[in-house]
Amino acid sequence: MLNILVPVDGSEASTRAVQAAISLAQHDPQAVLHILTAPTPIVSGNVRRFFSEDVLHAYYQDEGNNALNSARAVLHESGVTVHEAIVPGNAAEVIKQYVLDHQCNHIVMGTRGLSALPSLVLGSVTTKVLHLVDVPVTLIK
Repeated sequence: MLNILVPVDGSEASTRAVQAAISLAQHDPQAVLHILTAPTPIVSGNVRRFFSEDVLHAYYQDEGNNALNSARAVLHESGVTVHEAIVPGNAAEVIKQYVLDHQCNHIVMGTRGLSALPSLVLGSVTTKVLHLVDVPVTLIK
């Protein structure tokens, strides 16, 4: 069975990655798409002092849902089985762990996301993922 992970951040590149993953999945009736977003965690001690875990959890869910909206629009009528996940943390590490935990055997991801960090060829998360995982990664520009 094809288990495809598509990390999304709401960028146009991640939406194109979802479209490409749908095309791959439609060739295997048992394929499953895992749509994952990893909101950046709030690490400031001051923020954690003034906001409860419930408030922070709600914030991560809101951020994650915002990132998932464009993917959901594309997936709506695809007919592909989809699992969504919002996991706060370092995006590359979250992706690596998700691949291991859910036995994903392929990743389809955009080459550049919403980060303001410049990179000559690939985004920083993409570069880290390529070094961290042992499954095929299809990059979508």
